[in-house]
Order: sequence, then structure tokens, then C-alpha cells
Amino acid sequence: MPTDCIPFRETNYFSDFICDYLDEKSELKPLYNRFPLLDNFKAQIEEKRHSELVSESHRKVLVEVLKKQYSKLDTSDATLENIESLNSENTFTITTGHQLNLFTGPLYFLYKIISTINLTKDLKEQYPEYNFVPVYWMASEDHDFEEINYFNFRGKKIQWNSNQTGAVGHFNTEGLDAVFEVVSAEFGPGKNAEQLKTWFKEAYLNHDNLADATRYLANELFGEYGLVILDSDHADLKRLFIPNIKKELIAQTAFKTVSETNSKLEELGLKIQVNPREINFFYIKDGLRERIVETDGVFSVLDTNITWSKSELLKHLEEVPERFSPNVIMRPLYQEVILPNLCYIGGGGELIYWLQLKSNFEAQQVTFPMLLLRNSALIKTAKQADKLKKLNISDKDLFLDRNSFINKKVRKISNIDIDFSEQIKHLEAQFKNLNELAEQTDKSFLGAVKAQEVKQIKGLQALEKRLLKAQKKKLVDQISRCTELQEQLFPGQSLQERNTNFSELYLEFGNQLIPEIMKSLQPLKGDFTILTL
Repeated sequence: MPTDCIPFRETNYFSDFICDYLDEKSELKPLYNRFPLLDNFKAQIEEKRHSELVSESHRKVLVEVLKKQYSKLDTSDATLENIESLNSENTFTITTGHQLNLFTGPLYFLYKIISTINLTKDLKEQYPEYNFVPVYWMASEDHDFEEINYFNFRGKKIQWNSNQTGAVGHFNTEGLDAVFEVVSAEFGPGKNAEQLKTWFKEAYLNHDNLADATRYLANELFGEYGLVILDSDHADLKRLFIPNIKKELIAQTAFKTVSETNSKLEELGLKIQVNPREINFFYIKDGLRERIVETDGVFSVLDTNITWSKSELLKHLEEVPERFSPNVIMRPLYQEVILPNLCYIGGGGELIYWLQLKSNFEAQQVTFPMLLLRNSALIKTAKQADKLKKLNISDKDLFLDRNSFINKKVRKISNIDIDFSEQIKHLEAQFKNLNELAEQTDKSFLGAVKAQEVKQIKGLQALEKRLLKAQKKKLVDQISRCTELQEQLFPGQSLQERNTNFSELYLEFGNQLIPEIMKSLQPLKGDFTILTL
């Protein structure tokens, strides 16, 4: 299985912010604890070990909750052993998180989890005296249903429509039987298609809510590798978080600390990902998930008639902590309070907002995890790779925007030279001499010389464009084959991993898909992976 790679910055699909982080730019170092290098994990382990939060009682609650959540699943020995090992003070987690996208959503769902599993393997080799457990944190308390209610399959959007509101993990799976009929027709016949249909049917028609359905599916895909799937929307886990919730509700710590960090980032010219609220918690109950706000000492749930005094709110928190749902600012803190976690693995956008949060972790006296950009990959079939070779399209060519890609191919396959850059350089040199002549004779001619230079360069550029256009028409068949291939690999002119669902590849590669990807992705390598299956 041939594998290549390209630096993230050279793909032009990742922000300067995240590329600067990967380059360990000095101005970003105050935003993180330790950079994710294998040797740096020893210090992270020691710091986490000595945290008061990683106690025997915390671990016991975590394990009990996980056992309850797995009680109705066909669980692998590897996962059961990992859950049990979380009772040990020598066990730590590596965590990734993701929304409850319908049928996993885009391909990068797989890459997140594979990165997490592979990192635990690397760490076990380096530090055999410890245990490392891969954790998938289900974002079951999110309420952005429109972001997760569909997946793309061969250019079609397969969508689940529902009028339910509140935390999506609570959504019942009503209406997904109609979606199953659609996917059954789309997947077609064959062994691999039948497996996909079985997974969809078992997940969404035989489970009552979206959280249980997603847990089942992720367990089917990754259970054999020991993945532990956690739904943090649980009263016992929220109870561990009560001291931090109180501090946020009363002292509004996150608003102060994260706002200060954001101001510093803006001074550096960096685009921030999230802004804090005065209170960074929602209230969830019976299809409701709305913000908690405070006005003149009275706490309330936005757009409802639910109100409390300060003492009433704190009493309510003690009674039903499960109703207090952290937003994007506080969710990372919640994760690090209830897990013996060392490292969070996420996409570029996720890591940027994590980098905004270190000061809040310090204020709450919680160890800040290491942050690792998940693996990214472009998967080509052998047939596609062969076509690319015949058409003389390099891996780097594929990452060009469509217009640049076409222009480059036209120039490459054309029988005439349509690159006027040398002529423009020659013209600029000539006008430089004319400028010097005007300086020595009559400076009033400088404007006229410059105007003529601009006019002639524009003329050459226009001629170049006309010739390119003419050649595009002449070479339309060859260019069409090239752009069709690029579109297959970059659907909608976006990264394959952000658009394509795993089912498209599973139909062709079946049970070998995940093992083959797992062999190629190296979480600490720091490059974009290109592989041929």
C-alpha cells in the first residue's frame, strides 16, 4: 500500500494559526502545556498522576458509569480490559471527541479515532509500565441537529428530518426507518453493502436514542481495538464536576480568563474560534437546552420562565447536576476533570479553541492536556492512482484550487509555451532602464513611463489568458479527464475527509478498510497522509 505525505501548510487547507502551532512558533507557546512529542508524555503523566482529580474515587465512578453504558453491548475483551484498567493509578486516557453524526458523517470521524488508538500503541511501546486507553467522547449534549442529521454518499445528501429539540443524544430514532430504505437502495447489493445495511439497521432501528445508536456503531467499527466510548451526559459524572460548575456560575471564571487570552490572540492577528459567555452552561431538560444567564443576582434559563436565586440555583445543582450542560468553553474542562487524560486529539478548528482555554484550566486548577492535530488523509484507489500517473498529475497538483489546477495542466500538456512570466520580467527590466533614463533627463516623464509599463504588462497578461482559454477549448477532453479525477478525490473542491462518508470506501474495500488505514496513519508524524488502497 503506497503512502506519501505533504506538509499541512503546503495543502493550503489548514489555517496559519494551526500551522504555526505545528511549527511550534514561540508566540503560541504560552497557550499550551507541552507539545505532543513522545518524550514529553513522561512529564505529562507525572503531572496528571499528582492531580487531586485523578483519585481512586473518581476512577471508580468513571468505571461504574462505563460498565452501565456498555451493559447491553456486545463488548470486545480488549474494551472490557481497558475499562477495568481505568481503576488503576497507572492507566491514562488519550481522548478524541466528535458529534453524533448520522452514520459517522465525514471520513475524518475514522481518522480521529484511528489517531487516538494508534497513539495509545505508540505510548505503550515507549512507556510499558503504564496503560493507555483510547477514548471516544460522544458529543451527546450538543443541540446543533442540522450539523449532524445527514451524510454524503456519492454526491447525494442522505438526510434525517426531525422536529425534536434539545440535546441530540436524547433524540429518539423515529423516522430513521425511512432513511434506512434510502440507504438500502443507494448501497445496492453485495457482501460489503449488506454489512453496511446491517450496521445502519442495528444502530438506528434497534436503539431508542441517538446516543445509544452512535455508541453501537462506533463499537462495531472499533471495539476490537479496545476503544472506550463515553457518554458524559450522566448524573454521576456531572456530580464530579459540581465544584467547577459552582465556580463558573458564581465567579464567571471562564469569561474573565478566556476573554483575556482572546485579546492577546487578536493583538497577534490570530483569528479566534470561540467567545466566552458570562456563564458557559446550558440547562437541559425534556427537549430543552438553553443558556443559563444572570441578571441582577437572579439566575434564569433564557427564553423560559425558569428562575432561581443564587442559593436556589446551587441547591438545584446539587440535586440534579445532570441538567447542567457545559458549552464549548467548559466541555474541555469537564472532560479533563472526569478522565485521567493526557492528550486531546482534534481537528484544526477544535485545537484552536482549546488553545484559547489554558488560562481557564489554570484558574480552575485542572491540568491542561497535550493537544495533537488528528491525522488527515487522502485515500486513492489503485485505479485512481494509475490514472493520475498516466495523466502526469502529482499529489501536490491535486491540492490546487480548480482554476490553478486546470491552468497548470493546460501549460503542461500544451504543445506551445503559455507562460509569459519570462516576457514580463524582460519587460520590467526594459522599463527599469527607461525609468533611469527619465530620472536623468526629465522626471516629468516618470508617470508616463510607469503608465506605459502597466499597460504593456496588462496586455501580456490578457494575451496569456486568451491563449490559455483557447488551449482549454482545444484540450477539453484531456482537461475534463483531469478535473473529473480531481473532483472524485476532492468532492465539491474540498478535502475528501470533510465530505465523503466511509461507506463509499467500505463498499470497495470491506473489512480491510480500517486495518489498512490504521497501518498508514502515524499520529505524531505531523504531515498530511496520501495513501493508495
